[in-house]
Amino acid sequence: MTTNANPEVAAAQPAPPQTPPAAGPGAMWIVLTGVFMATLDFFIVNVAIPSAQQDLKASASAIQWIVAGFGLTYGAGLITGGRLGDIFGRRAMFATGLALFTLTSVLCGVAPSAGFLVVARLAQGATAALMSPQVLAVLRTVYQGAAQLRAFSMYGLAMGLAAVFGQLIGGLLMKADLFDLGWRSCFLINLPIGIVALLLTFKYVPESKSPVKSKLDLVGMVLVTGALVALVLPLIQGREQGWPLWTEASLVGSVVLFLAFALYERALTAKGGSPLVNLSMFTDRAFTAGLLAQLVFWMGQASFFLVFALYIQFGRGLDALEAGVVFVAIGAGYLVTSTTAHKIAAKLGRQVLALGGLLCSVGLVLVGVEVHQIGVGGSVWWLVPGLVLDGAGMGMAVAPLAATVLTRINPQYAGAASGVLSTALQIGNALGVALIGLIFYNALDLSAGPATYAHAFQLSLFYSIGIGVVLAAIVQLLPRGNTGK
Repeated sequence: MTTNANPEVAAAQPAPPQTPPAAGPGAMWIVLTGVFMATLDFFIVNVAIPSAQQDLKASASAIQWIVAGFGLTYGAGLITGGRLGDIFGRRAMFATGLALFTLTSVLCGVAPSAGFLVVARLAQGATAALMSPQVLAVLRTVYQGAAQLRAFSMYGLAMGLAAVFGQLIGGLLMKADLFDLGWRSCFLINLPIGIVALLLTFKYVPESKSPVKSKLDLVGMVLVTGALVALVLPLIQGREQGWPLWTEASLVGSVVLFLAFALYERALTAKGGSPLVNLSMFTDRAFTAGLLAQLVFWMGQASFFLVFALYIQFGRGLDALEAGVVFVAIGAGYLVTSTTAHKIAAKLGRQVLALGGLLCSVGLVLVGVEVHQIGVGGSVWWLVPGLVLDGAGMGMAVAPLAATVLTRINPQYAGAASGVLSTALQIGNALGVALIGLIFYNALDLSAGPATYAHAFQLSLFYSIGIGVVLAAIVQLLPRGNTGK
């Protein structure tokens, strides 16, 4: 009998049978509250911006940082956050991140100036990066078999509903104007939710961590954080500033830093050290192809939400609440398929992801046809069938993607793998928004009136439709019989 002690192989091999800490469904719902809050805050801020800008007398630059700063620190900190969970305990890091996220949400809600709000949003993104990767890591380590697949399905449901209904929830909060809080309620709503979730965390969520004692790889942390900032920052701000020279230099610098990170991690592993990311995970085809599919899929989500919101709000004149109601059509389709995605995946395997991508594309083709017919004048409800199909396709992809990447990873690397997976999501969102922004804003001619938004939106749909087709092609790289089984 031989024992494989080589970490280069162990990380990528299917996890050996283990007895996870006892956990009922309560643990799942508590940690999903965290990912729901973080995802919601990524989208809900768009509703609060007009009122916040007027109230705080914020400049255009400050508004840009209020929106983008959260995504920057969130995306840059996910890998480190995931590894901290492996080392110090996933429940401990989830609780710490949740407490700090709740605190920074309050700071956003009481911000006396635009500058204060910018700093609070940067801090909020960093705390979300500590909290969010623990969610997938907990689901991976404390549940097994059918319970784990259901947990991943509920993860997809929580994330998708927060993204789709973020604008509606924000619109309702603004409309209700509880305690005359206005836009501040979009941030302060996290306070009661965060307190309740935090109190329940230590009762229902079992602790788990890597069984191998290791130290935090500080050099790797600095290198990968710098690389991610250098990559995400120009994607967020490049279009607004006309892609100046610094954006190109930053993108090139990110490649150099990623290369330095990979070389350092490999050298550290060879010396028997504890790398921030065990690169052997990338030797597993399911992990690498699944990660690429994750990146491509999310390149089509925030980007579509952006141009669709611009079309229905600026082109058709809907307010935030009315626009949020239209988004319910996407949520309806998502709700139907995301709750059953694990069952569909058990029958179709990897092709559930291809079906989801193609369903999104078909739905968006229908949306494009209807926009061509109604422009900015006909009833917006003609768009509903296509939006429902798009939401249904999303629901068939989100949870199976997470399951594909994580189910084969050794639980001791669950936090780091979750951080990598979540980072791909954030980079995909930023890259997708940058690319679709080039199409949409280059086609926009404000002198032509509201109709120009319909034209720009139609052209942007070619990009979104293509994303679904590319996803279906990438899925064929996955091993057979892996997804959702």
